[in-house]
Amino acid sequence: QVQLLESGGGLVQPGGTLRLSCAVSGRTLSRYAMGWFRQAPGKGRELVATIDWDGLSTVLADSVKGRFAISKDGAKNMLYLQMNSLKPEDTAVYYCALDPQPTITNTSTPYAWGQGTQVTVSS
Repeated sequence: QVQLLESGGGLVQPGGTLRLSCAVSGRTLSRYAMGWFRQAPGKGRELVATIDWDGLSTVLADSVKGRFAISKDGAKNMLYLQMNSLKPEDTAVYYCALDPQPTITNTSTPYAWGQGTQVTVSS
């Protein structure tokens, strides 16, 4: 089993910054893609950012391009989501996900999920 544990969420004012972290533990997988999803109240799950299993290619949703960045530290088994210029519409529970596939897409069924961390953007 692979366990994912997110941290770093919280309440921030519009225009503010947060950095989410996701720690990977448990079963060792040789290669895997990772991503961040989010779900706002009353809305469906949205794929926000992905990084491929080589860690060389990232994809961001149009709604966050230019503001968010995804990265990972393989040596530390960590995934990050740097969120800048936050907007109220970024308010959601953010989940990290892992899949032993080259990448994660909107149609993927990730192998593992974290429990989620709440991000609230409000003045």
